[in-house]
Amino acid sequence: MALVLPVLDEAGSIDECLRSISAQDYRGPLEIVVADGGSTDGTRRRLEEWAEELPLTVIDNPLRRQSPGINLAASATTAEVLVRVDGHTLYPPDYVSASVAALLASSAGAVGGALHPQGTTRFGRAVTAAMVSPFTTGPARFHKPGSAGEVDTVYLGAVRREEFLRLGGLRSFPSGAGEDADFYYRMRRSGRSVLLDPGITSRYRPRATPGGLLRQHFRYGQAKAELLWANRRFPSWRPLAPAALVLGLVATGLLTAVGTWWPLAVLGGAWLLVLLAASLPAGTLAPPVVVAAGLMQVGYGCGFWWALARGPGRVRRSIAGSRPPS
Repeated sequence: MALVLPVLDEAGSIDECLRSISAQDYRGPLEIVVADGGSTDGTRRRLEEWAEELPLTVIDNPLRRQSPGINLAASATTAEVLVRVDGHTLYPPDYVSASVAALLASSAGAVGGALHPQGTTRFGRAVTAAMVSPFTTGPARFHKPGSAGEVDTVYLGAVRREEFLRLGGLRSFPSGAGEDADFYYRMRRSGRSVLLDPGITSRYRPRATPGGLLRQHFRYGQAKAELLWANRRFPSWRPLAPAALVLGLVATGLLTAVGTWWPLAVLGGAWLLVLLAASLPAGTLAPPVVVAAGLMQVGYGCGFWWALARGPGRVRRSIAGSRPPS
């Protein structure tokens, strides 16, 4: 069994991540393959120090992005099972054992858990509240702790290496996001299921600043349009909600410019109600949650329209050379 971990300039979080990996209760053969995209902040030095304590191998990822890093890591091991890990996430002691057991006990092509965000700053906690609200993320089940069954996608996930290579690994998109959703979409199209298991848990550290959150969700929106260009259909229709919001804001803003203000007032009022509803579980953190949810939705919608307008050319060129090396 191999953990595959792509990294790039993660000195601030890699120790905490690897410390949680070192505490795993998995008793079978284990290797950790880290694909470093050329870190310059001391991440590589930290990895070399951890290699003295863990069965850890560091390989170079000259393309820097996550998806080619994961492909390179998958090609650098002969392990039967690949378990994805992320440098911004912490793992309970049973994460690896639960992932492997769930995969081997099922007929699914891949298994994984839900996304459990846990902020450590005031704004990070606001982002956490926004991420778990259905008014922000919609009905996606991998955002709902306790959900189980067949789903569109999971957070990270475990897959048999043979299956991963058969599907061509992860394809790269210009946004650097959306590769997981694309991979699981192709898996489901091939007739294999993706299983969400509530016994697989981890803690994700969300973005801690408004600018970082906005840029992240702009990339997420880009990725959904890129999925459309790559596959000629959406994995799901959820991305159209923030896209429609941004289109509505632009349209009503133009109407306001020519003297018709009430459509913008109606849309703005309805949107504010949605943002307030998203903040209700957060109590005293309500104002930051409103800001976080608004940034997530606007960033996502703007990224979607930006990538849609750029057309399919860059997307198809990007994915053309994405197969893992043999």
